[in-house]
Amino acid sequence: MARLPNFAAVPNIPLSDLNNWQYSTLNALKENVELLTGARSGGALRAVTKAQITVSAPAAQNMTTVTAQGVGYTISGVSVPALDDYNQLLSNVQTLANDVASLRATVNSLIAQLKA
Repeated sequence: MARLPNFAAVPNIPLSDLNNWQYSTLNALKENVELLTGARSGGALRAVTKAQITVSAPAAQNMTTVTAQGVGYTISGVSVPALDDYNQLLSNVQTLANDVASLRATVNSLIAQLKA
């Protein structure tokens, strides 16, 4: 996990020689910077920098097409799949499950880094 950056404190906005709109604008900017850098709310809110995210992009999706075609037979009025087609469907479902697991791991890792 990457080390969190440290930010310098933003000085208070002077009350003299400023119009109301200038003071309000500067004060809002100061508050937003403090919230993003964790200087307010006891560090509960903090900006995330690019260097903090170390999650790699997910691998290319393995399942791009369905190879099962729904080929089957009718036996005594009941439609049943051919064994080869059934096996292709099982393979498709397993490949899809592996893709989902890979994406889930990537998302969980990203969430963990964003919560840190």
